Amino acid sequence: MANQKMKTKRAAAKRFKVTGSGKLVRNKANKSHILTKKTTKRKRNLRKQTEVDATNVKTMKKIMPYI
Repeated sequence: MANQKMKTKRAAAKRFKVTGSGKLVRNKANKSHILTKKTTKRKRNLRKQTEVDATNVKTMKKIMPYI
């Protein structure tokens, strides 16, 4: 009997993307509400995506085996 496929954690798959070079990218937090007290510069920088920290990459690759 063939081995079963691993399931991808869908919540993680929706939040992370893989770049062409294989790095994981995520969106920044703190951009959804209470925006009036945050500066324009801070809100603008929160729009950008950022690379996932190296300490978390191993875990992310494990929960998203086919991404």
